[in-house]
Amino acid sequence: MGMTARVLAVDAGNSKTDVAVVADDGTVLATARGGGFRPPVVGVETAVDALGDAVGRAFAAAGVESADHVSACLANADFPVEEEQLAAALHARAWGTSVEVRNDTFAILRAGITEPRGVAVVCGAGINCVGMRPDGRTARFPALGRISGDWGGGWGLAEEALWHAARAEDGRGEETELVRTLPAHFGYATMLALIEALHLEEVEPVRRHELTPVLFATAADGDPIARALVDRLAEEVVTMATVALTRLDLLEEETPVLLGGGVLAAQHPQLNDGIRDLLAVRAPKAVARVVTASPVLGAALLGLDRVGAEREVHERVRARFEG
Repeated sequence: MGMTARVLAVDAGNSKTDVAVVADDGTVLATARGGGFRPPVVGVETAVDALGDAVGRAFAAAGVESADHVSACLANADFPVEEEQLAAALHARAWGTSVEVRNDTFAILRAGITEPRGVAVVCGAGINCVGMRPDGRTARFPALGRISGDWGGGWGLAEEALWHAARAEDGRGEETELVRTLPAHFGYATMLALIEALHLEEVEPVRRHELTPVLFATAADGDPIARALVDRLAEEVVTMATVALTRLDLLEEETPVLLGGGVLAAQHPQLNDGIRDLLAVRAPKAVARVVTASPVLGAALLGLDRVGAEREVHERVRARFEG
């Protein structure tokens, strides 16, 4: 029988995967990085094969063959049925005796708190919110975009900005500086030229998200339409957080509300100040802060929670990722 580690932590997002192997005493034996995790695009088995590459490298570097517990926080694990399907696929790889799969938003939440209690709102390409209590209760949303009631995220903001700019140029909507700043980003003089370029894919569709920072810059310069979109995002973040706090009966006690993902981590003053001001009214006991710790730390801490590790073990892992 080969050597085993205590926890294999996996944080797999749409764009990259991070893996860490943690020993009984909290020493991080090895880490590895892999590509994005997109089961809806490539299928579950192919996606898990890609995880396997990073896991194999981490196990080899750590000098172990498996772990007691696999704590996997995975993008695209949005419904329990998907978590079960992914957990079964991970179990079949025999990387660990027990396996727990959660949505990757939980990794960002757990990375930013000292005990499993709090709420996180993550705004990257999309927007999502989760909450947890030490008794195991959680709050979450499907977070599949407009069909699940979401508004915001980098993709959504870019689309809204384009919509307002298109209407400003052709006379259907109010005047906004976005009519100039959005096309200029890609080297075009008019929205019509940018719309044509997007339609004919002369600008690759994947580059649309580049317009979100342009929207924030235009808002910072005082444009009312751009500022209204940023205010609406602040409203949306606080609405999700307040609903999660309410569901978990945490509104009445001091509770961390963690802000993560590229859009929130960028610390745009209008957005982040707006979130804090609205929270002060709707959830006065909530304590908002931006999470900068690596999400794989959260996956590792969730694994240590599950195996009942001592506090000093948790602290040793945290020191390794935050040090």
